[in-house]
Order: sequence, then structure tokens, then C-alpha cells
Amino acid sequence: MYKAMRAPSMYAQDPDVLLHFHEICKGYGSRFLFVCSRSGRAAVEPKVTASLEGTDAYARFETFGGISSEGEIARMEKIVEEDSIDVVCGVGGGSAIDTAKACAFHCGKPVAIVPTVAATDAPCTGLSVIYHDDGTFAEYLFYPKNPDVVIVDSAVIADSPTSFLVAGMGDALGTYYEARAAARTKSPSLENTGVTLSALALCRLCRDTLFSDGLKALIAAEKGLLVPSLEAVIEANIYLSGVGADNAGLCVAHSVYNGTTALEECERVPHGNIVAFGTVVQLVLENAPDEELGEVMAFMESVGLPLTLEAIGITDESRLPAVAEKACAPGESIHNLAGDVTPGQLVAAMLQADALGRSFLD
Repeated sequence: MYKAMRAPSMYAQDPDVLLHFHEICKGYGSRFLFVCSRSGRAAVEPKVTASLEGTDAYARFETFGGISSEGEIARMEKIVEEDSIDVVCGVGGGSAIDTAKACAFHCGKPVAIVPTVAATDAPCTGLSVIYHDDGTFAEYLFYPKNPDVVIVDSAVIADSPTSFLVAGMGDALGTYYEARAAARTKSPSLENTGVTLSALALCRLCRDTLFSDGLKALIAAEKGLLVPSLEAVIEANIYLSGVGADNAGLCVAHSVYNGTTALEECERVPHGNIVAFGTVVQLVLENAPDEELGEVMAFMESVGLPLTLEAIGITDESRLPAVAEKACAPGESIHNLAGDVTPGQLVAAMLQADALGRSFLD
């Protein structure tokens, strides 16, 4: 298994960087399709339109249906063909981004990503989560390359609800600990390659940035202040976490999230919030030192990430075996942990993480 490293061809971040959209993307073509969430379109269209004034560029903004479904992807592909689109652009959260990635891949077009929240690391990764039209999971679609361009307008991110920023910090929190665990067993990255020192360094920097700037960034976001700490956490949530996880792999934390998709009561809990709780579960399974557990839990408490089962929607312990069975299914990243994990061990670790969280909050 050879080592490899992948990333977007360009990552641009700054307040009002979307005013430079044409300058950044003109090398890829002049006819753009924007696959937008409803709120994403409202936040991005005026700036992009301003950047295209005085050029011969064509832009079509389409509000997508809400999930990255097969039918929605096919609808966007038809627009690409009918309008002779050169570049597909994903605008909004994870589902709009995944729809644009899939459409661009199927049509053989470059893809530009414009996230409007810092809730996940989806913008920089080389994969999409695809659903059937009835909303049920269909597949993970892996691409031969990462997005061509990722443009992060931090002024747009700062205007989004702070709950998205917190969820993004939860998703990013797992990056280093999952990468470290996967590296111990020489497990492949999400790109099915060996892990480089560069990937591990990005994962470590992601964690360090959260710990040094996370609380400051949240306070700034609550006041709508674009200060260096907020810029740093936006980069950690989107770039460091995305490129780090893509190239270094996952472990227990994301499997815990996948396991909770078996429960209706967890459906409204953000992905990143559950990943954060899953990170504590992983540290329990690893028998991490008290100092490390305390550091992670103190960070989580400071920014409002969940430390208990109740905080991720689980109030009945009898529901945990269903979570554990799904989390420990063949092919899940939990099996990257040294010594592996059985469903029974995972249930015990989740209960211990909950007990530690309750003790920490008392």
C-alpha cells in the first residue's frame, strides 16, 4: 500500500473572497452552474454576480431539492448538458456540495465548492454521500480527485448560526484522534492509500487550532466579529479536518455517528456533535490518560459540544445495542482500532463516556 496525499487544487479563504470568484475560476471555463441550498443562494448570489459583471461569463443558479439524491443529481446533469455548462459549483452545506460533486463527476466537468457554513469537512473531500430519492442511503461515491477549487467567504460563514460552527468543531475534533488510532494499525486512508507524515501533521494542527482558538472563535461568531481566531477555526473545520481525514482515515468516532443513524431520536442532532461524543467513546476504548480525556472534555464543555448520551438524543440505554450493532458492522471504520471492538464493548464504552461526562459537568 503506497502512501499518497490529496487535496483541492486551490483553497481560498477571506472575507468577501467571493468578489474574486471570476478571477479564481475563469481558468476552468466561463459558463457556471451553481447548485445551491436556499439559504446558500441568498448569501452567495449577490457577490458572485458582482464578480462576473463586465465579463462574458454566464451563471445559472439552481436551488436543489434538499438531499443529494439520485434524481436531483440527474436533474442537474440535464442542466449541464442543456446550458453547455463548463463548471459545476456547489453552494451551501454538505448535501448541496455532494450533489454538485456528483454532477460534475458524471459530466466530466471541474467542480468549485462554496460552503456557506463551517459545519462539516465535506467541501474539501473527494467523496459524496448519495441517497435514493426516498431519502434512504444509497452509496458513498468516491472520486479520482478532490474538488478543483474551494472558496470560503468567511464573512458568509460568520453570518450563519453559530450552531453550525460548533458542529464543525465537533467533526474536526475527531480528526486527530481517529487518524492517530488508524495510523497505529496501519489502516488505509479514505483514499485507500497509506498515510503520509503530512496528513498526520494536518490532523494534529487541526486539534491544536481547536484547542487554542475554538472558544475565542465561538465568542467572536456570536458577536459577528471576524477576528483571527474565527478565521483559524473556519480553516480547521473545513480544510484541516477535510484534507486530514481524507488522507489519514477514520476510526471509532465516525462509526458511533453511523451507529446512531439507527435511532430516530438522533436524527436532528448534528453530525459533528455526535462525532465529538464518539471521540470520547474512542478515548475510553483506548484507555487514554486522564489528562488527555480531561483536555478533550474541557474543550467540548467550553464550546457546548455534548458530553452525555442525553445530549445526543439518547435517553433510553436499551437503545444502545442497536447503535453498537450498526457501528460495528463489517467495513465500518471502528475496526481500524487496535484490538478491534465488539458491540458489547462499544455499549460499555458509550455508557462510560456518558458517566464521565455527567461527572465532568457536576
